[in-house]
Amino acid sequence: MGQPPARRESGHDDAQAIVPEGTAAPAWIPAAIFTSAVGAYVSGQRLDMQSLARQAGVGRATLYRRAGNRQQLLDEVIWWRARRLLVEQVQTTAALTGVARITAVIGGVLRAAERDKPLRAFLESDPEAAMRVLTGARSTVHQGMVRVLEDLIDRERSRGAFEAGLDTPTLAYAITRICEGFLYADVIADRPRDTGRAVTVIEALLLGLERARRSPATLPRATRSR
Repeated sequence: MGQPPARRESGHDDAQAIVPEGTAAPAWIPAAIFTSAVGAYVSGQRLDMQSLARQAGVGRATLYRRAGNRQQLLDEVIWWRARRLLVEQVQTTAALTGVARITAVIGGVLRAAERDKPLRAFLESDPEAAMRVLTGARSTVHQGMVRVLEDLIDRERSRGAFEAGLDTPTLAYAITRICEGFLYADVIADRPRDTGRAVTVIEALLLGLERARRSPATLPRATRSR
């Protein structure tokens, strides 16, 4: 008798594997400070560290020691909100596999980000700081998105649902930069945002890599000139 099919993990199992940080607030930042920072960000207000220190009843030096500087704190707030969205999308797409699953997660995240009013307010009020937080090579948001994509791609690879002749870190990094390029096009390149096009490009990339893996191209034979 043949082997029984592998058990498909639940959306909850997937979420734990793909977003291992989960949806908890960062443990290193005091809860009251983080809650106040989230409140300011969600309301569309500029995150003012002096005001935040007063609310927390501490000096600015103590605030910086406990929660980092303004950019670091914004980075953690946005990444916390992104993790909640990622977990939701991973769970929602648990019945899908392979390219369909990967693109569905990416598409869901991009559409939600495009509609996110606090994010748009941050981009409009302080575009330079927003770009550092959202796309900077050392930002928690950027690095976190790359890691989650790596885990999602490897999850589908391990199930035999997706294969490509390109290493996972390179593929995840390329997809992340495509997402950023289309989602923040109005800030980066003075072009309209178009997350639908981003999903189309990413799907074409993934399908193309799969086809190339299944049917590797052969170099044409060289012909001699007479």
